[in-house]
Amino acid sequence: MSIAEGGIPSPNIWQHPKVYEVENRAVDPDGVIEPAMRAIRDWAGLTVLDIGCGTGFHLPRFAETAARVIGVEPHGALADAARRRTRELPNVEVRQGTAQRLPVPDSSIDVMHARWAYFFGPGCEPGLAELDRVMRRGGTAFVIDNDASRSTFGGWFGAAYPMIKPAVVEKFFTERGWTRTPLDIGWRFERREDLEAVIRIEFKPADADRIIASHSGVEVDYAINLWSKTF
Repeated sequence: MSIAEGGIPSPNIWQHPKVYEVENRAVDPDGVIEPAMRAIRDWAGLTVLDIGCGTGFHLPRFAETAARVIGVEPHGALADAARRRTRELPNVEVRQGTAQRLPVPDSSIDVMHARWAYFFGPGCEPGLAELDRVMRRGGTAFVIDNDASRSTFGGWFGAAYPMIKPAVVEKFFTERGWTRTPLDIGWRFERREDLEAVIRIEFKPADADRIIASHSGVEVDYAINLWSKTF
């Protein structure tokens, strides 16, 4: 297994890609995120960069209308999976690399997408500096992360990861010229077993046990922040 230099381990998808695939299918069942992004900047006919693309779950959707899609992923096995997923799509390319050292030329990207790819404010300065290099003038970058200040999932996240403080994250991005669009999405699973499996890859065992015991059903209300910046 090869890891790009500087890659930050992801305990969920790096260790449990099959379960993470289940999570991807359950997130945003009503399709809230994509229209919100398109309302800010549509990527039809443009070059899209997906940072931390994992197994390439979102690449085919971008490829439907984008002129070119580049996925960047530090984990070699996941990058290979993304290549297999998109091998029939001529406008998609997957490269191994990191947010802080993107394998793309200067001023070559129109739209950037990073979803739950360790862009939680302080600490992601090197990745944001790379955006200054690779984004075209007038291009738009999107960062999607959890809003720990509200929703059932936000409560779980805030309790389990108290070091990620919503006010600090908001101040960090706002001071750097990003705009926050709060969105209400959700988790909706087909089976209770799937929800429990996903909870166990997202939280430490004690937190997962507590969450599973406290929540019934197969749906979870979930709040996120869609951060955007035009360069």
